[in-house]
Amino acid sequence: MITSKFLWLVLQQLRKIWVRVVSFAALAILTVVMARFLSGFIPSKWTDQVGAQAVDQVLSILASSMLAVTTFSLSIAVSAFAAAASSATPRATALLQEDTTTQNVLATFLGAFLFSLLGIIALKAGYYDEPGLLVLFIATGAVLVFVVAALLRWISHLMTFGRIEDTLNRVERAASRSVKNRMERPWMGGQPRVAPPRHDGVQINANEIGYVQYVDMKALSECAIELEAQIQLLVLPGSFAHDTRPILSIEGATPNEEQIKTLRNAISIGQQRSFDQDPRFGLIVLAEIASRALSPAVNDPGTAIDVIGRLVRVMSDWRSDAESEVIYPRVVVPSINVSDLVEDGFRPIARDGAALVEVQMRLQKGLTALKDLHPEGFSDPALEMSRYALERIDMVDLNDDERSVIRAVACYKETDKTEQTGV
Repeated sequence: MITSKFLWLVLQQLRKIWVRVVSFAALAILTVVMARFLSGFIPSKWTDQVGAQAVDQVLSILASSMLAVTTFSLSIAVSAFAAAASSATPRATALLQEDTTTQNVLATFLGAFLFSLLGIIALKAGYYDEPGLLVLFIATGAVLVFVVAALLRWISHLMTFGRIEDTLNRVERAASRSVKNRMERPWMGGQPRVAPPRHDGVQINANEIGYVQYVDMKALSECAIELEAQIQLLVLPGSFAHDTRPILSIEGATPNEEQIKTLRNAISIGQQRSFDQDPRFGLIVLAEIASRALSPAVNDPGTAIDVIGRLVRVMSDWRSDAESEVIYPRVVVPSINVSDLVEDGFRPIARDGAALVEVQMRLQKGLTALKDLHPEGFSDPALEMSRYALERIDMVDLNDDERSVIRAVACYKETDKTEQTGV
């Protein structure tokens, strides 16, 4: 669990491909430069077999091939991103762009190209003596080994990269990781809100429009201690913020302009939602994939059925009775509503798959599984979603036998309605 906005921003940068590319390029430059300084450790009798011409030929081949391989690999990666956006959802492409294998392979190829290019320039400039040529030759051999290993790994990776199954696996892992992190700290280390926030506190509005991506609880706590006040967090990661919506409420003190700026900076707002602190976003992305699969243009109910199973697995880690150590007692945090989780994941499938018996049967069984796994948290939301799905099947063209089959396995029964009304 990341507790600092600075560390979170660093992590966001480390996930980008340019970090690995620059690192490999810097290593390539360092290797070329250090070859001359290491030449003093090479015995002169070892240099008889390696000359400038031999090294130049190998470096020329490496430079020409790596430029082509890098360009080709980059085009493959871009095609995989486009395929994931069209077959799954554009929200899933961010996970593919953060794929470490793809980033390492592209960085290796580009690093090898820069190494060979700089080596050729240094050779033509007469930078190396005879022992230095041997060091450069050994370094070139090591680079070739890395390139071959990267090629083999890249070929294996391309067998699944960007496919619908691979995309689903990535989204499920991201959603599951976010849910488990939230279960470790259900209120992100703050106090759970047990009553509606008071309206007599100083409310701070957002100064930009977008989605809350990250909340720096440590910064909020430090500011609350400085003010000797209590801070009510009014938004959670994933909430849509704008200039007229309060995001914080300060009770017990009045912050100055500098403190208000610090409090606003503790809440990161961006154009898109993030998986890190937002468990609902992963469920929404899974539901989007299922909805696209159920569209008439795609007509792939199997993917929707697969998504239902993944939703059950992800939500099974949720605990309504989870407890956590209060690290920031002066910060009060609202809870995530379990019914929102169920609606995020299952409502689009219930709506778009209403006319497909197999999808509706799997949906009802998935809701029943959630209800049985954690009745204290999912019982009422699962029953309500089951009832909604049954209402949807009455609006589509299904025969009585098909409706009967679905109702037979439904999570919601007529007896549930009787118990709720007391009739």
